Amino acid sequence: MGSILMMLLVFAGYIVMYRVYGKFIAKRIFKLNDNNPVPSVELEDGVDFVPTKKEVIFGHHFASIAGTGPIVGPAIAVIWGWLPALIWVFVGSIVMGAAHDFGSLIISMRHQGKSISEITGKFINTRTKFFLFFIIFLELWIVVSIFGLVIAILFKMYPQAVLPVWFQIPIAIYLGYIVYKKGANLAIWSIVAVIIMYLTVVWGTYMPLEMPSAFGLSPVAIWSIILLIYAFIASILPVTTLLQPRDYINTHQLVIAMGLLIFGVLFAGFSGDLQIVAPAVRPHPEGSPSLIPFLFITIACGAISGFHALVSSGTSSKQVRQESDSLFVGYGAMLMEGSLAILVIIATVAGIGMGYLGANGQILTGVEAWSHHYASWSAAGGLSAKVGAFVEGAANMIQSLGIPKSITLTIMGVFVASFAGTTLDTATRVQRYLISETFPKTFKNKYVSTGFVILIAVILIFSTGADGKGALTLWPIFGAVNQTLAALVLLVVSIYLKGRSKWGWLISFVPAIFMVVMSMWAVVLNQMNFMKQHNVLLEILNAIILLAMLWIAVDGGRKLFTTTYKFEQKS
Repeated sequence: MGSILMMLLVFAGYIVMYRVYGKFIAKRIFKLNDNNPVPSVELEDGVDFVPTKKEVIFGHHFASIAGTGPIVGPAIAVIWGWLPALIWVFVGSIVMGAAHDFGSLIISMRHQGKSISEITGKFINTRTKFFLFFIIFLELWIVVSIFGLVIAILFKMYPQAVLPVWFQIPIAIYLGYIVYKKGANLAIWSIVAVIIMYLTVVWGTYMPLEMPSAFGLSPVAIWSIILLIYAFIASILPVTTLLQPRDYINTHQLVIAMGLLIFGVLFAGFSGDLQIVAPAVRPHPEGSPSLIPFLFITIACGAISGFHALVSSGTSSKQVRQESDSLFVGYGAMLMEGSLAILVIIATVAGIGMGYLGANGQILTGVEAWSHHYASWSAAGGLSAKVGAFVEGAANMIQSLGIPKSITLTIMGVFVASFAGTTLDTATRVQRYLISETFPKTFKNKYVSTGFVILIAVILIFSTGADGKGALTLWPIFGAVNQTLAALVLLVVSIYLKGRSKWGWLISFVPAIFMVVMSMWAVVLNQMNFMKQHNVLLEILNAIILLAMLWIAVDGGRKLFTTTYKFEQKS
């Protein structure tokens, strides 16, 4: 019953806060006005700038910001207990994450769909623009490189998910064709597409596809190459060809997967099989960093994530057809991601207790199952362990509905891999936008700029050899980089709002201060750790991040408090 109460209270809280706080900042702070011009209409080109129904763009936006983020973060952070993770996801997503995503979406829409880096140059100065460019470039470089690896590892863990994930592509392309070219009914045909996709899930369950080693490359390395080729193609296609229809299918997949999880919690909870087996608070797990500040770095997606601003100001701002739609897309998608993160927490602190396969092949249950998986930071910290804890726990809950566990494992494996794939090609597209804006003479051609993005990802992936796991060398700095970006984006949003409201800018400035402190704290602790490990590469990159963060914070703070701002309604 504890899991049911946790879920229902949080979901009710999200609904109330969307209708109260979300609508308040939309109307009173950002003053949304459908008479304002939007880039999707002003700059419509049929490729990147396309006015789109809010339901469709919501699908793209959610699938892009989510990926595996709201899964891996909470799945590891519950090692400190379920209560800190629950509070941070609930409060963080409402007060910080949703305001961050919504704010960056609006200011990009009011500046011709420009990236947050370009907007920083406008509101602060060119110097801070290039410091922020470095942070964003580094983050996207890691994301493109690591998400190819993430999906490759998922395919290795769940070979039954391979066929359904790849079949989504022709299904989505055909859906886009009959809807945008033939004028077919989107709602009806998207349902048909989802039904076909779930038939492939059953097919994949009984026909797993495992990649063999070849040419001296590991299966993970081969999958990474294939996925980057896919990312190149997907990110240069018009958004109506693949991005929008596939992400619309993913929205339906999300609703179905979350529906199964919700009913799984209810059925298993009322039957007494689902019990919270994790401690409420566990401040000092073996080998873990300190709860504060690393809770706020470990859980990013689901609470607040700088990557979301790159999606908001990268692809979504170029497709929202009117300002009033931005509340549903920017604020609503963040709360939906928070809801997913809550279900992940329940799966990893309760669902896992329904049955977990131990290292010796023994089936563990209850507290013993949770304690075995979360015995230490190293035991719970690997990607396989993070995703595995959620998938196993979720499959246990869904199995209570009478669905065979073999199929539930495939459903959840496809769910995770599909959203990771969306993040991969969206990040590739956003990185292309970023370098094209910053270096327009060199990277004006989208094939050249996208090719550069893929090339540097390949270099990083194979920097450690043929295993294809080179991106992991930069992974230790990703969390701090991501949350540093979130803090700085909130600062930019505050500067924008300062000229439009006497006190409304505080809705982003107070969260900005909190995130600056936590992110800087984590960066400093990371620097000390890298120095102990004599990791020169991470020492240098982390020091540059710290310098950039301090510079932008000082320049941004000076701009915020020493300048009088007067912007037009559309600016």
